[in-house]
Amino acid sequence: MANQKETHELENQVDKFTEALATARRMQQDWLNYGLNFIHIYVEDVDGDWLETWEDVELAGHSLLDTIKEFLVSDDDVAIRVRQHLKERSLFDLAVNLEEYWRISKADERLSAVINLLADDVSSETDFDLLHLADSLLAKLAEIL
Repeated sequence: MANQKETHELENQVDKFTEALATARRMQQDWLNYGLNFIHIYVEDVDGDWLETWEDVELAGHSLLDTIKEFLVSDDDVAIRVRQHLKERSLFDLAVNLEEYWRISKADERLSAVINLLADDVSSETDFDLLHLADSLLAKLAEIL
């Protein structure tokens, strides 16, 4: 039985390797057929400034997440209320989601997303309390970001 499981796992690994090898060969053939223009097949915005701004985007995104994480573990009243509300839920997951939701351009959509993020089925808080907490959280984030 154990031998069959190991054989099955090995077959899966071989299949994945075969697929990766086929992809690499296809890419190499495209390179031979189209020269450097083959990149247009694999990169959407090849003529954009994505390469020049890559590091800036990475640093800005990382800094935003770090700032949110630092706020969530701070002694700020809003951060304390958020931690109390979350109980055992992950602060890191909340920070990652808040970073993502911060990019939502419409304020009412961002507020709705944060309310849904904070909401849980076992919460005893009323909708008004949750709305107030989410609104306070977004106001604090606006201050620090």
